[in-house]
Amino acid sequence: MRVAIMGSGSLGTIIGALITAGGQAVDLIDINQEHVEALNRSGATITGFMDLCVPVKALLPHEMEGTYDLVFLLTKQVYNQTSLDQLLPHLHSDSIVCTLQNGIPEEFVASYIGRDRTIGGVVGFGAAWIGPGVSELATEMETVKNYAFDIGELDGSITPRLVEVKRILDLVGHCEILPNIMGIKWSKLLMNATFSGMSAALGCRFGEVLSNEVAMFSLAHIADETIKVARAHGIQFELMQGKDFGFLELEDEQDIPNKMDFYQEVWGPHSNTKASMLQDLEKQRKSEIDYINGFVSQKGRECGVKTPFNDLVVQFVKEAENTKTVPDFTTNLARFKSYGAVLK
Repeated sequence: MRVAIMGSGSLGTIIGALITAGGQAVDLIDINQEHVEALNRSGATITGFMDLCVPVKALLPHEMEGTYDLVFLLTKQVYNQTSLDQLLPHLHSDSIVCTLQNGIPEEFVASYIGRDRTIGGVVGFGAAWIGPGVSELATEMETVKNYAFDIGELDGSITPRLVEVKRILDLVGHCEILPNIMGIKWSKLLMNATFSGMSAALGCRFGEVLSNEVAMFSLAHIADETIKVARAHGIQFELMQGKDFGFLELEDEQDIPNKMDFYQEVWGPHSNTKASMLQDLEKQRKSEIDYINGFVSQKGRECGVKTPFNDLVVQFVKEAENTKTVPDFTTNLARFKSYGAVLK
């Protein structure tokens, strides 16, 4: 099977390195020439919760040749149309494109390359891009070992090709095949809207959010809004990392303290993670906020569910994008606190 990773940034570098180390050839494709050159010259280096360097094959998009049987799509959603335009000539009629992106890109991807060539996927660990050829694994290895990926067909069927994709992703960490991939995609969207959203809006890592009462008050509302929007659209949440994220729906604000142990248990192992959206702001690049918290807000408008805290995260991140700055933790935390007080 000829395999590629389209978008070999922080996560793609780690996934590509571990697939290669497991004995499966894979092309790591990325637009960053300096990164591609470093990968080819020195290998893919993983730091953080893993210390490993693996020789890999990396390519710029225009260097792709022939067709691929399986492509893991890991580009940021803001680049999806460009990435898929580059990829299309290198797909055959039975090629598989497995989305491993943040948010819920499957509808767009399927409309572009064909529903029969699209399967959905979720990554259960975090990473940070350190520099050319180097990525930091920001999630404890035990979590990667047990909850690395979930994949599934868009129509819920269990197919032989899912088993083949699982075989390859198992080289990184455990991959689970699910009939309700949209349920797990919304669970992951909740993970991203809460901690990735707050990480980007406050300019900090997940652990700083976890340890701050004001941040967690706002985050609990982000989760509640996301769940209410999903349910209004008929989404049944799927267990992720063994947890039912629907539990985070609030009866009222007095219910928030009852959720804190759940947050600590699930996100504690990811405390060193810095949201990729924050990494984008640090590099003065456009983030995926429209596809994360902005997606929740959009879907909320469609079904008449208000999403004020998700809206505020979008506002803060877009302010940072427009001013090419990194959000200040103290300043934006105070704004979240004032906002919560007004809504009470």
